[in-house]
Amino acid sequence: MSETVPPLPSATPAPEPGPPKGLVERYLDLQKAQGCLAPLITAVIAFLMGGIVIVISTGKAPWNVYVEIFKGAGLHWIFTFDEQAGFNLQQTLIVTTSLILTGLAVAFAFRCGLFNIGGNGQYLAGAILAVILGSQIHGLHPVPHIIVVIVLGTLAGAVLGGIAGFLKASVGAHEVISTIMLNWIVIWVGIFLFTLTGPLQNVASGSPVSDEIEEGAKLPVFWGDPLLQGLHVGIFLALAALVVYWVLVNRTTLGYGVRAVGFNPEAARYGGISVSRNYFLAMAISGAFAGLGGAIDILGWQFRLSTGAIQTTTLGFVGIAVALLGRNTAIGVLLGALLFGSLVTGTSTRNLDPNVFQPELAFNLTLLIQGMIVLFVGADLIVLWLLSKLRRRA
Repeated sequence: MSETVPPLPSATPAPEPGPPKGLVERYLDLQKAQGCLAPLITAVIAFLMGGIVIVISTGKAPWNVYVEIFKGAGLHWIFTFDEQAGFNLQQTLIVTTSLILTGLAVAFAFRCGLFNIGGNGQYLAGAILAVILGSQIHGLHPVPHIIVVIVLGTLAGAVLGGIAGFLKASVGAHEVISTIMLNWIVIWVGIFLFTLTGPLQNVASGSPVSDEIEEGAKLPVFWGDPLLQGLHVGIFLALAALVVYWVLVNRTTLGYGVRAVGFNPEAARYGGISVSRNYFLAMAISGAFAGLGGAIDILGWQFRLSTGAIQTTTLGFVGIAVALLGRNTAIGVLLGALLFGSLVTGTSTRNLDPNVFQPELAFNLTLLIQGMIVLFVGADLIVLWLLSKLRRRA
């Protein structure tokens, strides 16, 4: 009897190729593949462009100028423990604290597909309310006084951002236009309050400036001399805000809804996600981050507010560059804030050697580098495309 030969197993059919990816999908794949390489290249290109300007305008070596700028920022303190470097690093970290929070104000809105230009006004709203509460409330214990000022200053920024979010959600008003107009409203309210003969102007000073906040409302300094603007505990609040941001975006249903709306509002709406609710919440939370930054700066080192400071504050706008360079991630915002904080401190007239570069021109160099970073981050599709081409060739 012949044995029955078992049938050969049928070959597994090859999977059919899916539809070709669109431009957006390929762009997102490139972003994931390149990781932090693209923003790093963006920053390098910006510094190279700044170096060209240095050579053309002064004839000096850009490398020496950049080394002096970062020495002025105190970044070499970890190697030398020099007292002056330590003081400079304290000032850098104070600015970095503010930029972390204004960067988060832009980054969270970006996650929802919104462009928050109002970080500056939201920052000022928090600062104005903080200086009013810090100077007009008397006899309160320091701890509750600080908590009240920080909470209400944060809420002031949240309300301002929430107004823009509500207008976007209800009548479709573009957030760029509404936040720009809200910026000016806050600026002129602040000028009205603290100008000469204003209702909250410090009459004794004879200047357009507010009263100084109560001594008990000032944030404790844990590194450096309190009389010389040592580093205050507000930096820990900024670092905590980074953790809160990461948890909100990546570990909550709110963050999922915000990201879904940012990717595709219509698809999110079809999936049962309220687009208008997420627009409002995203802008309100963004404003809260910026308002917290303003309140911390008042309690940490400014202590009072002048009309000149209100008109010249640009931290909210620098936060745009911080968020763009950091790709709206928590660690990216931290590193971007440290970079721009170093540039601001390192190019100040007291820190930069005039024999290396004119301090009067150094601040303009900082603005140039910021602008270049925004320009090249906005064109990061080109950077990613070049990286992919180089990778294939390698």
